[in-house]
Amino acid sequence: MPLTDDADIAHVLETTRSIALVGASHKVERPSNRVLRFLLAHGYRVIPVNPGLAGQQIHGQTVIARLSDLGEPVDMVDIFRESAAAGDVIDEAIAIGAKSVWTQLGVINAPAAARAEAAGLTVVMDRCPAIDIPRLGIAAVR
Repeated sequence: MPLTDDADIAHVLETTRSIALVGASHKVERPSNRVLRFLLAHGYRVIPVNPGLAGQQIHGQTVIARLSDLGEPVDMVDIFRESAAAGDVIDEAIAIGAKSVWTQLGVINAPAAARAEAAGLTVVMDRCPAIDIPRLGIAAVR
């Protein structure tokens, strides 16, 4: 079952250092762009993931096409995709050995969440770290 307790969510945010942000956009008006900028400013290492923008830069970070292209492990996969597409991304997060998956507001895929939990990943669903970090008083990570 995805985490809902504030203390558990705070723990995920406090122990995460690296995040692959799937569905990253170069358009400044898009939520994924704003969240990516927020997470970087808060001290996280963020790798944007978007096959259509691979090789380009968003907020100084090089975009990769897919999670399997990561050259390093990540703690969290933050998903900005529609609920149906989130399942494939969660399966990729399992395959790369991510510690947690986080789906953004409105992104709910219970079967994929169950697969992630069965594989040992922590799941946070239908939330936004850019909302929860200040709400929970999470200090910048370093």
